[in-house]
Amino acid sequence: MTAIISLLIIISLSILATRIATLALIHTGMSKETAKFQARSAFMGVGFTTKESEMVVNHPVRRKILTLLIFLGNAGIITTVSSAIFSFISLEGSGFLSLEVLVLFSGLILLIFLTQSKWIDKKLSVLINKALSKYTQLDVRDYYNLLNLEGDYRVTEIKALESHWITGKCLQDLELDKEGLLVLGIKRANGEFTGAPTGTTEVKEGDIAIIYGHGSLLNSLEKRQQGNEGNQQHKDTSKAKSEEER
Repeated sequence: MTAIISLLIIISLSILATRIATLALIHTGMSKETAKFQARSAFMGVGFTTKESEMVVNHPVRRKILTLLIFLGNAGIITTVSSAIFSFISLEGSGFLSLEVLVLFSGLILLIFLTQSKWIDKKLSVLINKALSKYTQLDVRDYYNLLNLEGDYRVTEIKALESHWITGKCLQDLELDKEGLLVLGIKRANGEFTGAPTGTTEVKEGDIAIIYGHGSLLNSLEKRQQGNEGNQQHKDTSKAKSEEER
């Protein structure tokens, strides 16, 4: 029983670590899906070779977050494997229809439920905001209050890949304001930064657009691709936004 409880505790701490890292990355401006992927990749030590990783390694706060997560992941995986081995050894002795099995599966089901909890996300967000403000130079609290990021609004980075809908277009042609989105700045591929870009500013391949808006709208934009389908998504979203404001 001790080995099974130890295994559940280690898994809980691992989930907690990746959850905290994910939320911390989101608070630095990364999208939820990108932050989740990078946090899990760093903790597991796999898949950390995507183009999105540039958003991490070039950002000092994000780099510190994932460096710590990689360290915890290396220690956690070894400990988890060891605990799992001892757990299955104990199950072999007591049988697979026993109290130990019930505790193990009940604990795993509970952990799965907790990972989906929005309430936990909100509580962790408060703690992470305080930690980032205290231990880093990123003033998260002020920006969150200023831009109302405590609600469903946030700031995210979208990289202009060759196939992405925003690539190769001027802001006045994108008309993101009609969707309720605002481009705050553009990080150029050559390292230059364009703050408060105008309508004639072009989003070139390799650029990173910093965009503010509602989370659902940003998620939709992140997945939008070049072509008629992407253009139609823009029209539908703009129309829905216009009807909402009436």
